[in-house]
Amino acid sequence: MSVLAYAVATSIEQGGRLRFHLASTDGGPVRGRVTVTDATTDRVVAEARVVGPIWELDIPRVWYSSLYRATFEDGTPPAGLEPLDHEAWFVVRPSRPGATAPILVSVPFATWQAYNRSGVPGQGLYYAEQPDRAARVSFDRPGGGPPPERWEEGMLRWLRATGRPVEFCSGLDLHDGDELLRHYRLLVINGHDEYWSKEQRDSVEGFVRRGGNLAIFAANTSWWQMRLEDDGRTMVCHRDAVADPMAALDPERVTVEWSSAPVHRPENTMTGLSFRRGAGAWGEGMRVIREEAYTARFTDHWAFEGTGLADGDKFAQGSLGYETDAAELDWSSGVPRATGRDGTPPSFVVLATADLRHWARYGQGGDAVMGTFRLGAGTVFNAGTINWGSALADPVVDRITRNVLDRLGAARQPEWEVIGPAGDVRALAACADVLFAVDVDGALLCRDVSGQNLPWRAVGSALPVVALAAAREAAGPLPLVLYACTADGRLLRRPPVTRPAPWTLVTRLPAHSIAIALCDGGLFAVCADDTLHYVGATELPADPAAPAPWRALGPAGGAIVLAAMNGRLYAADATGRLSTRLPLAVPTPFTALPGEPASPGTCRALTGHAGSLIVAAPGSRVRRRPAVPAPPPPG
Repeated sequence: MSVLAYAVATSIEQGGRLRFHLASTDGGPVRGRVTVTDATTDRVVAEARVVGPIWELDIPRVWYSSLYRATFEDGTPPAGLEPLDHEAWFVVRPSRPGATAPILVSVPFATWQAYNRSGVPGQGLYYAEQPDRAARVSFDRPGGGPPPERWEEGMLRWLRATGRPVEFCSGLDLHDGDELLRHYRLLVINGHDEYWSKEQRDSVEGFVRRGGNLAIFAANTSWWQMRLEDDGRTMVCHRDAVADPMAALDPERVTVEWSSAPVHRPENTMTGLSFRRGAGAWGEGMRVIREEAYTARFTDHWAFEGTGLADGDKFAQGSLGYETDAAELDWSSGVPRATGRDGTPPSFVVLATADLRHWARYGQGGDAVMGTFRLGAGTVFNAGTINWGSALADPVVDRITRNVLDRLGAARQPEWEVIGPAGDVRALAACADVLFAVDVDGALLCRDVSGQNLPWRAVGSALPVVALAAAREAAGPLPLVLYACTADGRLLRRPPVTRPAPWTLVTRLPAHSIAIALCDGGLFAVCADDTLHYVGATELPADPAAPAPWRALGPAGGAIVLAAMNGRLYAADATGRLSTRLPLAVPTPFTALPGEPASPGTCRALTGHAGSLIVAAPGSRVRRRPAVPAPPPPG
């Protein structure tokens, strides 16, 4: 005889009571012992005798929020049982969410249950193409703990060993999880979290869009849509729209891959990556996990801070697998960039890649990608691999993980981020979704406006140019083109094309102009004596050589660079302090722009694009920040 056990819930609040159902394999009475262990430390927290089919555990309020394992034994080895049938796993949730930590770690009980009794007809959701697989499985049965590989264990033990303040929840707690999530700044998805309900996904996406952050140290994330029934104790996943009766009632809830018809909601719109482009090594093929590593692609990014890596370096050997997520990439510039054609947001920034096409012999060939992107007011980081937690002994994996948790779990994140390599840029302007620059040697450079570390490409000469500008739209005689202020006081223009094109004279600028901007049908110029000047587009003389009727609007507030965006002027002084004013043709002071200033020496060129300010300087990396600081994250 051996004991079979399950808990009536996957999580319980501190101070609550959790019921366990017990049975013996021979149908006789249950007599034995239970040992309750904190699964993140192996610390035994409770022991007791058990008699009968029910045992209840009163959870002390002093227990950590963590993952726990209750092991039931009667002295008989559990031969012939599923390996975990005598164990019941559960999470202890905090009685006051967010009171001790800003980070919430989700445990993927739905995925654990999906793999429970794999291959057993009518009892397991697996194997995927097995005709007699189950479409409905209950949490009210033995098993449903982590798989033998324990994909989540490495991260959970590392969090506890490093003293990181975190709180835990079951993934099922995120089903209608808006109230829970509002107490946290960061949600961590770890390991293999493959099965998500619509309500769970809606809650997590809403949390991030409102300013929360999401760190995914996982892969194959949110691959299948599932439904919860019977007060959350039954999981439904047909994996087949034809077999799912919901197809005729509510197509968006049909239990197929999130990316498939009729749901059409690719998971990478939330996660940034997908197993559709990823790789998998199964069964005996899992041995290749030990052989693979990432290649760093953007080591100027904050995620790599303190790692000592350079672009092209290998790292994180052993972390890739057994499944990885990826995105369709464009390598035409020599730097990988998300195309956005596969559901991955075009703003996704690629940090590392691995070519795993040779894994086709083990299961599925593809790639692995690590990266990050903004989703609404929040940030998503995705490590792109299930086995990340098992590689945390690697100092680089450790440091990247710390960087992600420190930044995304903070009360307020740094606003500036690097979007390009160091260069000798002295002027910037964004025009027609292209970022133009002039370097100290007078070359006109260009690259796409993107968070990716794209290289500059020379497209012509701009030898006398000291400042660039572009209008939001054409105004009077000023078309939507690239404008330049020259050292000898001329305003020039050229088409915003990424190939050589001639500059033509527009008009003369006020003497000693150092910065220009176009806004609301007018031209603004800052002179070296700290005076702001203005002329309307319709006031410009037909003869470019004739003097224009510039008029002084008063002090420029120490501005050395000027930009326009969304009907507003922006400026920065020599210390990096940012300021703004409306484009009024009357004296109006600049006012300080809320948020983080640019670091001294990093802002000798300024432009605006799509709600963000972009700065650069000779010898400095290209950086950007939102013009409006993000609100403090939840929690």
